[in-house]
Amino acid sequence: MGNKVLILDDSRTIRSSVKYTLEKEDYEVLVAKDGQEGLEVLEDNKSRSNRPDMIITDINMPRMDGIEFIEEIKSESKFKFIPILVLTTESQAKMKKKGQQAGAAGWLVKPFEPEQLVQVAQKFIK
Repeated sequence: MGNKVLILDDSRTIRSSVKYTLEKEDYEVLVAKDGQEGLEVLEDNKSRSNRPDMIITDINMPRMDGIEFIEEIKSESKFKFIPILVLTTESQAKMKKKGQQAGAAGWLVKPFEPEQLVQVAQKFIK
């Protein structure tokens, strides 16, 4: 397996689609259905050799949304340098700015093109 990516999305269809797209390109994929579960997955994979190389998160999720998740991750020294891509239906400049201020490295609007997602992953994981 190649690099490791954590996907957070409350839509099973999106999680499956992103996972399929990345696994075809030899990425190892972890999944979570919201920010809270994403934190749990990160804690389970917190050792330097086991932590994800990139995180892809939705914004609108139950329990803990994407912005809260990003802020939480960026406040922890062991995770703060993991690049985070937001993959969401949100396209307003105000929301993008909020994501950027929280620490998101990039923003893709759903629906996404698989090739575009792979290009972004390759750019973020060098």
